[in-house]
Amino acid sequence: MKQIQINDFVEFELQKFREECNFSDDEMTYFNLRAKGKSNVEISMTMNVSESKVSTLARKVKNKIIKVI
Repeated sequence: MKQIQINDFVEFELQKFREECNFSDDEMTYFNLRAKGKSNVEISMTMNVSESKVSTLARKVKNKIIKVI
């Protein structure tokens, strides 16, 4: 079974997460880049942070999305 990715959601669902998840600035940046289909490596380079920082952001964003769902 395929795991759902952020870029699998439609725009109104993405907007709901933006409004209700209370993302920090870094989490919102990560979320928006993943919604555009960027990989964690690409996000790391774009945000100028380590891949471990991106992994931490991914975990936090995922947990917040799960709470909203």
